[in-house]
Amino acid sequence: MAALLARFDFSAPFLALWLIFWAFVLDRLVGDPRKLPHPVTFIGVFIAWFESLGNRGGALQRKLKGTILVIVTVSGTYFLTWGVLALLARLSPWLGLLASLWLLSAAFASKSLARAGMEIYRLLQAGDLASARRKLAWIVGRDTAELESGEVARGAVETVAENIVDGVTSPLFYALIGGVPLAMAYKAVNTLDSMVGYRNERYQDFGWAGARLDDVANFIPARLTALVLTLAAGMRGLDWRGALKAIRRDASKHPSPNSGYAESAVAGAMGIRLGGWNSYGGVKSFRAYMGEEKEKLDPGHIPRTVKLMFLAGWLFLAAGLAAKAWAILIFR
Repeated sequence: MAALLARFDFSAPFLALWLIFWAFVLDRLVGDPRKLPHPVTFIGVFIAWFESLGNRGGALQRKLKGTILVIVTVSGTYFLTWGVLALLARLSPWLGLLASLWLLSAAFASKSLARAGMEIYRLLQAGDLASARRKLAWIVGRDTAELESGEVARGAVETVAENIVDGVTSPLFYALIGGVPLAMAYKAVNTLDSMVGYRNERYQDFGWAGARLDDVANFIPARLTALVLTLAAGMRGLDWRGALKAIRRDASKHPSPNSGYAESAVAGAMGIRLGGWNSYGGVKSFRAYMGEEKEKLDPGHIPRTVKLMFLAGWLFLAAGLAAKAWAILIFR
């Protein structure tokens, strides 16, 4: 290890495997420290600045400028990450390693997802429905002021399940393929989608390219995630057959081409039904059902979803590291 560090390169094959492992562990244990700046914040500031200047004109102009934003943001994030880490590694192997570890751990969000879900769970268990509604409003776009306890729990379960891909498995997938720079480029794609990828009057043209790229980027990870969630369900004594059935039947019904895979797997594994009527700015909207209501959804399903997410994440990590190590040994 000392010899490897002496010629540290964040893309060195086996060091990269250790880096991914410990970055994943760091996120699981610590999450995002509030006193440290999150790298995604800087990406978001740039997107907001560009959008304020460029989101104007006709539909074609907006699409063109939105596409430019995507190219600049994603490629800029990749090459800036690569350049900064390379420079730090030349200054000090340990400095390069620590910076790589911090950036990569920041690409994961399992701790943050778990924290958000469990805060809502504890408030519901304490009977503080008003605070649970407010907490849910921080992480979903739907109206929450009038939701009953079961609907608040549904919102929390759906959010944790849907974000398993964005916050856990997709960053892992791209870190395994291309190291820290590609994982951060993926976060740039994800941030673009979350900020400008809406199908409304303001963003339907300007955010078109960002939303489509996010769909493409998550296509393979979402389907792999459904598989590991099914395996995790079996290991936890849940209904893995129900998970497979729900994936086959319901995943494609989701408005997103990718989000339905994790949501349907979670719903089928726990024998609950997700989806249904939501309200956005006072306007009712129906989302296709995921799973069958074999048992009524209640706050207790939130920690079960969190545990399923954690196990699926570890399984994805183990399978990915094993595949990567095999590829290194075969093709080195």
